[in-house]
Amino acid sequence: MKILMVLTSHDQLGNTGKKTGFWLEELAAPYFVFRDAGVDITLASPKGGQPPLDPKSNEPAFQTEDTRRFERDAAAMAALANTIKLPEIDQADYDSVFFPGGHGPLWDLTNDRNALSLIEDMLSAGKPVALVCHAPGILTNVKAPDGKPIAKGRAVTGFTDSEEEAMHLVEVVPYLLEDVLKEQGAKFSKTADWGVHVVQDGLLITGQNPASSKQGARTLLDTLGKKAAA
Repeated sequence: MKILMVLTSHDQLGNTGKKTGFWLEELAAPYFVFRDAGVDITLASPKGGQPPLDPKSNEPAFQTEDTRRFERDAAAMAALANTIKLPEIDQADYDSVFFPGGHGPLWDLTNDRNALSLIEDMLSAGKPVALVCHAPGILTNVKAPDGKPIAKGRAVTGFTDSEEEAMHLVEVVPYLLEDVLKEQGAKFSKTADWGVHVVQDGLLITGQNPASSKQGARTLLDTLGKKAAA
């Protein structure tokens, strides 16, 4: 089984002068869920090579057993340093795709035609797609076969307005994904800030925040298992 994980290449937090990127837990926790299950993992990003890490995600308060394990793992770190360029990816080579979040995707992956097409093609091919935290914002530009927003009428979740407020970044981010997904007709649900919340609607799996990334990965594996058994 092969799973593609797509990370952001964007490292500027709006006009704050601060750095952003992908959130480490949202890569590390799913990575080991997949690898420990024997899955073949490929890491990709729009620009390829080493994607930017949100420095805040590696502060002591946000480190976890999985993030520490990832940084001790030579194979994992080597894969991260050498992500494949997204334009070189063919969805036919993979069984599924998982998008970790961090604030970076709000700027690049949301508007990356390769990322949007990858999701559209995966879903059309009957393959599950999972996105956590800020990554569900990518769905705001993904279209269904009829040209309507992919999230219209579907149950989804993602980083909430209140969580963004807690980060003091409401005025910094290019859009609030909860608001846009609701405007597009999504059935957006959420739990308390920083709680675990994963929603599945058919082949589409979304997680609310970093704490939801491990459960999102497990849900994706379960879906692939059921698909293989069908």
